[in-house]
Amino acid sequence: VFSKIFSHEALESYLPKIQVVIKDTLRAWSSNPESINVYHETQKLTFRMAIRVLLGFRIPDEELNRLFEVYQQFVENVFSLPVDLPFSGYRRGIQARETLQKGLEKAIQEKLQNTQGKDYADALDILIESGKEHGKELTMQELKDGTLELIFAAYATTASASTSLIMQLLKHPRVLEKLREELRSKGILHNGCICEGSLRLDNINSLHYLDCVIKEVLRLFTPISGGYRTVLQTFELDGFQIPKGWSVMYSIRDTHDTAPVFKDVDVFDPDRFGQGRSEDKDGRFHYLPFGGGVRTCLGKHLAKLFLKALAIELASTSRFELATRTFPKITLVPVVHPVDGLKVKFFGLDSNQNEILTGTDAMLGATV
Repeated sequence: VFSKIFSHEALESYLPKIQVVIKDTLRAWSSNPESINVYHETQKLTFRMAIRVLLGFRIPDEELNRLFEVYQQFVENVFSLPVDLPFSGYRRGIQARETLQKGLEKAIQEKLQNTQGKDYADALDILIESGKEHGKELTMQELKDGTLELIFAAYATTASASTSLIMQLLKHPRVLEKLREELRSKGILHNGCICEGSLRLDNINSLHYLDCVIKEVLRLFTPISGGYRTVLQTFELDGFQIPKGWSVMYSIRDTHDTAPVFKDVDVFDPDRFGQGRSEDKDGRFHYLPFGGGVRTCLGKHLAKLFLKALAIELASTSRFELATRTFPKITLVPVVHPVDGLKVKFFGLDSNQNEILTGTDAMLGATV
C-alpha cells in the first residue's frame, strides 16, 4: 500500500497541492509584522500538508488550527511514562488522542460522503482502495489509525528538516544565490517569478545543486538519531558476538560524523555531493538519513520533494533575516531543532525581487 502512496505517479499528483500549501504559508509569514518561530510554524506547515494533501481533508482553517493544537498535545505526551493519574502527561496524551480521533473520524466521514470535485487520488484514497482490492473493507478504526500514522510520519521529522534548511540558507547566502542561479538556468525562475507550469516532478529532479543542498542538510541535521533492528542471525562485530533475537540500535548521526568518505564533516558544503566528489557514493551505508536496508523510510521521496519545493519557494519569492543577534544552539531531543525555535523575519517580494510593504508600512510611508 505504502509503495503506491509514495510512488512517482502519486508524488506527481501531490506536487501542485504541496506548492499551494507552501505558497499560502510563506505569504502568511511575510505578512506578519513580527518575526516568526520557524520550528513551530514549520510544524503547522507539515501538519497542514498532511491534512490537506496526503489525506485530502477539506477542514476549515479554524478547525484545522484547533486540530493542530490537539495533535501537538498528543505528540508532546506520547512518550510519557504510563502512569494514569488525573494530571499526568500520560492522561493528557490519552485525552488528546481521543479528541484527535473524534476530529479525524468526522473528517473521514465527510470525505467518504463528498467525493465530487476530486482531481487526484490522495494517500487515504489509495489506502481505502487497497483494502477493497484485497476484499477487505477497512473499518473506521483502521482508517483512523492509518490516518494518524500518515500524519505522524509526515510531521515532526519534516518540520525539523525544514527548520534546518531555513537556518542553513540564512547562514550561507552564497548557497541561496547559487540555488537561484540554478533555478534561472533551468527556466524555472525568471524576473523574480516562478514560471507557470515549470515546477513538474521531472524538472525538480533535474535540479542537481538543489539535490545537493537537501542532502547536505539531511547529513548534518538528520532529524532522528538512529533506529532499531532485530538480529535475524548471530554474527560477530569487532570481536563481539551479537546473538540472534537481540535488538540493536544503529546511530545515523554517529555514522555521518565518523564516515571516512566525508571530508570536513562539520562544514556545511553541498558541493560534497556534486559531480566529481559524490561523497555519498563511496560506501553503501555511510549516508543514511532515512535509515537503510529493506526497512528504509518509505516516505523519504515525499519528504525530499517537500523540502525541495520549500527551498524553491524560499529562493524565489522570499527574503528573510535572522531576528536574533546570534544563531541559536541546536537540541537533539525529541528531534533536531533550535532551542529557541529559530526566530526569523520574513518579507514578501514582488516580481522584481523588491520588498513588498505591508498595509501598515505603506500607510506609514504615505504619512511621512
